[in-house]
Amino acid sequence: MNLEVFLAQMARHARAVEQMTLDISDEQAGWKPTPDDWSILEVICHLADEEREDFRTRVGWALNGGTEPWHPIDPQGWVTSRDYNQRALAPAVADYLAERDASLAWLRGLTAPDWTQEYPAPWGTMRAGDFMAAWVAHDLLHLRQLTELHYYWALAQAQPYSLQYAGEW
Repeated sequence: MNLEVFLAQMARHARAVEQMTLDISDEQAGWKPTPDDWSILEVICHLADEEREDFRTRVGWALNGGTEPWHPIDPQGWVTSRDYNQRALAPAVADYLAERDASLAWLRGLTAPDWTQEYPAPWGTMRAGDFMAAWVAHDLLHLRQLTELHYYWALAQAQPYSLQYAGEW
């Protein structure tokens, strides 16, 4: 695993998330295409909590030999239990960016990490490198989700007109 490549990606991902939230209205930030979808605001709050309570923590546990007990998380439940959609977007983005900066600083400060260190997850053994790679992939999944939310917002705003000429979604 090339940690430098991952660190560069993670820094770019944070800037992409920031750019995707600039100058959008409160209405758009909290809007959902369907009741079961997440809003942009919910995605951003989720990303901050994942930095704080999931990926950085789990990578650290694995690198330390997996001695900490598995701490359950509830990302789907947090959306409502933590009232993500009732928050303001700018502070939520600032929170995420601060947490990402803390993660990057922590990762850059690691000395000769052993990415093969194992951690006993409830579904089987995970290596520190597995968590690290999943962290980068998790970003990409949510960047895709943010892109979809922007697309569906544009579709809703364009009515009664069509986006068909733009190409297949």
